[in-house]
Amino acid sequence: MMDAIKIFLFGVDVFFILYLIGYSSFLLLSVLWGSSRLYQKRRDEELELDLHQEYYLPISIIVPAHNEEMTVIDTVLTLLEQEYKLYEIIIVDDGSTDRTGEYLIEHFQMHQISRPIRKTIPCKNELAVYEAEAGKVPITLVLKESGGKADTLNMGINISRYPYFICMDADSMLQKDSLHEIAKPVLEDNRVIACGGQVRISNGVKLVKGEVADYSLPKNIIVAMQVLEYNRSFLASRIFMDSFNGNLIISGAFGLFQKEMVLLVGGYDDTTMGEDMELVVKLHAFCRANHIEYRIRYAPDAICWSQVPGNLLDLMRQRRRWHIGLFESLMKYHNVIGKQEYGLMGTISFLYFWIYELLSPYIELFGLLTIILSFVVNLINVPFMILFFGVYALFGCILTLIAFFSRIHTQQVYISFWDGLRAVLLSGFELVGMRFILMLVRMNALLGYRKNRSVWGEKERFRHNRE
Repeated sequence: MMDAIKIFLFGVDVFFILYLIGYSSFLLLSVLWGSSRLYQKRRDEELELDLHQEYYLPISIIVPAHNEEMTVIDTVLTLLEQEYKLYEIIIVDDGSTDRTGEYLIEHFQMHQISRPIRKTIPCKNELAVYEAEAGKVPITLVLKESGGKADTLNMGINISRYPYFICMDADSMLQKDSLHEIAKPVLEDNRVIACGGQVRISNGVKLVKGEVADYSLPKNIIVAMQVLEYNRSFLASRIFMDSFNGNLIISGAFGLFQKEMVLLVGGYDDTTMGEDMELVVKLHAFCRANHIEYRIRYAPDAICWSQVPGNLLDLMRQRRRWHIGLFESLMKYHNVIGKQEYGLMGTISFLYFWIYELLSPYIELFGLLTIILSFVVNLINVPFMILFFGVYALFGCILTLIAFFSRIHTQQVYISFWDGLRAVLLSGFELVGMRFILMLVRMNALLGYRKNRSVWGEKERFRHNRE
């Protein structure tokens, strides 16, 4: 019996070590790749090798809103500060119970119009349509029956005028060059059908006329750890996967899409909690199945500043929704893995999300349980275990800090010495503390997940710090 336990634990040890080495190696490669790409891009800009042109994609900006009275006005005002010549703003109010619609109508002096909406993609009915014009930018407000975020985005697509659209959250703000930056990959390559921007955390940031005037690490520890997490995520895997057309996620907070292609695949799926990822994977699958030359890109200099949960309960709810959305998308397109026509996207990208995202909480829990079992039967080398996990933790902290300080440097924003020191200290808490809590949340995410699928993700809102 003891021999069998020894063999079992030895096998688990080998698997777990290979699992952690594989994850660390992927992160190392991704972070180094991402950092080098950012530095090279910054050097090109300094040498004036960057693309400068006067061509513009006509873009419809769709802002889905539900109970966003505190932030939606500031969001629209930052959109009006864009250094871009041809775009419209569409706010779709999905049955808000607060004064979201009233505030917009009053602030922008909107007037109701009779405008028929051709529902190319099915969505709930509109209740009223309002219009206004700020400068040369038309603003449209659609009040509609409640149907969830995906249904709301589909309404925005149906009423939009232009061949490209951007979807973004109603609690987000764009830098003044964000539209220019996210449109750039399409202008460089007409095969691009979608492009994601970088989402950064607006807590602790002050924008003045679309530019960062003041930046500091948020005082709230929960938010500050998310800053480190976001920098690592958006710098690492997305830049690396962009190199082989393998990105499976464009954040719902900021993404550009070719409308014709989105209409062909049926728009956003209102039966899933992860409508943003589902749409991107669906576009990949559709183009590959129909042998269409395409690219789905990531533009790290197209910056969207968005609010994140400020307390642990809201964060846990958010991550539960994300994990459910990940599960639904991977299960729906599980047959992609290993197929030759899907290339590296169908192997590297899908396997990464299966092994290191969807299944990681179960693998990590299994590893912890085997450590406890090894300790109980006195088959564990405690000094080696402490050394191994210490090295792994240190390695993870270093990668997180490389991502954080690389983004700080390449964006030419400055932080105080104390904020830098806090980032160093919090990188350890984020890796051990928050990661462990969110691991438990993701483990339990699929229990009863079919309930309330179209419910909006509620979180506490704060007024933007802008001028």
